[in-house]
Amino acid sequence: MKPRSIETVCRAPYALPNDLQVTEQGLWIVDQITDRVALVRWDGTIDEEYRVPYMVREIVTESSNTSGLAWGAGSLWLAANGDGTRWRPARATDARDGAGEILQVDPATGRTVRRFPVPGGGGTHGVAYDPYEPGTLWLTTLKSQTLTQIELETGTVRRVLPLPYGHGHGVVRVEDGIWMVHKLEWGIFKLSLTGGAVLDEIRIPKDQPEIHGLSREGREGDHFLYCDATTGWIVRIAL
Repeated sequence: MKPRSIETVCRAPYALPNDLQVTEQGLWIVDQITDRVALVRWDGTIDEEYRVPYMVREIVTESSNTSGLAWGAGSLWLAANGDGTRWRPARATDARDGAGEILQVDPATGRTVRRFPVPGGGGTHGVAYDPYEPGTLWLTTLKSQTLTQIELETGTVRRVLPLPYGHGHGVVRVEDGIWMVHKLEWGIFKLSLTGGAVLDEIRIPKDQPEIHGLSREGREGDHFLYCDATTGWIVRIAL
């Protein structure tokens, strides 16, 4: 699939935005260094001088080295990709080095509702709440280079899809598949839900910001947003 346009929209309010999620309240953005999450106004108004959106509010979380963010069932879901000591002093709430965890977080207070390890151990990047199969979450399981769907109530694994490339990152579920970012391939790949076959792909030119986190945008879902953790830019892809 060739996108109609790719537009650099604004900068995130953080230095290393590693994932983002469009919701009815606005746009949620998570920072990989501080593990803070900001809700920013997403109505087209951007500060002209500094190219940042207005921050509505911010929460402090117990996550660490946060690499994924999702919204669903009234909660934020954060992917803690191990501890945060690459960026800052250790915290008691950090995940263990090399052992990813998923945190369910209260969006009003930042309180951790619960946390659980990544199935099979190892690290994790992207995470997505499934709007078509409510009560389930998709997450990258990097140790096995797979994408795993789990049932949140029981922790049961429902599906495991092989990833076509390494360095899987942002994830977006759509009705007829699931889109997966592979940043080193400079692409977003639509995978079959029944076996992980590549159904479609979007290639990002290398003169654009690097692709990390991913969210769907627009009433018809005809846009993607992505963030670049190396530069802080947020980019819109029109499909």
